[in-house]
Amino acid sequence: MKNLIFRKANSPVLVQPKPLPSLAACLLMDFLGFATFGIPFIGEFLDVLWAPVSALIFWKMFGFRKGFLGGIINFVEELMPGLDFIPTFTIMWLVQYFKRNPSLSLKTLITR
Repeated sequence: MKNLIFRKANSPVLVQPKPLPSLAACLLMDFLGFATFGIPFIGEFLDVLWAPVSALIFWKMFGFRKGFLGGIINFVEELMPGLDFIPTFTIMWLVQYFKRNPSLSLKTLITR
């Protein structure tokens, strides 16, 4: 009975990382966030509605830990007046892409 309870696992369980969302989807989300900046006066009020939606989409796109922290940053960035131009989705995509492919550089990404 003791062997059944305290038995060590033979092989570790490997956790597969969540696949990256497409760069086009990230660019679209950044464009939508920036579009509210283009509407004078009303755009900042629309950010109050867009910020939680954007943060939730960010969390779903990038996974639990990274997406949660990035979603909070995205939420604050969308609520702060004048910061809508920051492409948080695209920045996170680039960070994740180069983290998974350390041999690549930004130059090789552009020339592809």
